[in-house]
Amino acid sequence: MLSLRPYKSCDAEVIEKWIRDEEVFNKWGGLLFGDFPISAKTIDDMYLLKNGRCEEPDNFYPWVAFDDKGNVVGHFIMRYLHGDRKILRFGWVIVDDHLRGKGYGKQMLSLGLKYAFEIMGADKVTIGVFENNEPAHRCYVGLGFQDKEIVQKEPWDVIEMEIFRQDYDKKAKNGGF
Repeated sequence: MLSLRPYKSCDAEVIEKWIRDEEVFNKWGGLLFGDFPISAKTIDDMYLLKNGRCEEPDNFYPWVAFDDKGNVVGHFIMRYLHGDRKILRFGWVIVDDHLRGKGYGKQMLSLGLKYAFEIMGADKVTIGVFENNEPAHRCYVGLGFQDKEIVQKEPWDVIEMEIFRQDYDKKAKNGGF
C-alpha cells in the first residue's frame, strides 16, 4: 500500500537515481529541466523556482509516493492550468526504475486523483504521455483517463489525456481504484 506526501528537497537525490539514461530523462519530461544528465540540485532548484514564482502563487504541488517501509517509490507533480482552479495537470511522473511494471504508478496516481478531486475540488485532471511510452499510456487508461488529442512535439508526439470528476466518481463508486 502506498501513501503520498509533499516533496522535500532530500527527495531529489532519490528521483535523480531513477533517471539513468537519456530516454527515461526525455520520457519523464526532463527537457524542461535542461540537458541530460540531471542532478538532484537541478530538480530541487526547479521545484523551488516553481514554488516561489509570484506570478502564479499556489500553483505547483510536487508529491512523492512511499511504501509501508517509508521508501520513496514514485513522484509526480500537480499544477493548475492557466489559473483555472478546477483543472489540474499531472506531470513529471516517474517510478523507481527497479519497481516499474508492478502497479506502483497506478497506485500513486490513483491517490493523486483522489486528492485532486476530493480535496482540491478539481472538475478535471489532465496528463500528457509520449506516444512511444505505451506502459505509461496503459496505466493512465487503466485509471480512467481518456485520449483527447495528439499534439505534435519534439522529440515525440504527445497524447493529451483527461479524466472528469463524474468519471472518477463513477469508477471510485464501482471499486475501480
